[in-house]
Amino acid sequence: MSRINISKQHPDVYQQTAALSQAAEAAAAAAGVDPKLVELVKLRVSQLNGCAYCCRLHTRDAVELGETVDRLAVLPAWWESQYFSEQEKAALGLAEEVTRLSVPERSEWENGSLTPEQVSAITWLAIVMGAWNRIAIRSGYRVAP
Repeated sequence: MSRINISKQHPDVYQQTAALSQAAEAAAAAAGVDPKLVELVKLRVSQLNGCAYCCRLHTRDAVELGETVDRLAVLPAWWESQYFSEQEKAALGLAEEVTRLSVPERSEWENGSLTPEQVSAITWLAIVMGAWNRIAIRSGYRVAP
């Protein structure tokens, strides 16, 4: 089965995700996070997740905000360079910690038993659950009996 455009299969879920993204950006702005740092975080997370579309998008957005080519070039090894402030290093380190809950893609599930709509719905559920997982882990939710 080819990839399913889940934003077209369930546009209402996509719109809610977009609203969540806008709320996160508003919270960053309200917290005084520099817009260039917001783009660096988005770009670094996209690099870690291997999303070429988002890497391109957020590189362009960072450049439009005045980010330098040198800093973008060393972003994959930010901890090894002297280009980033302590605040930027902290933000990038946090973003990496939150992001590195990945597993290599597997396709054993592709046995023809799921419709494209089901593939889209399950994909959205996994995306949303991943977000909740990260919220719970990062927030230190207790798992005691």
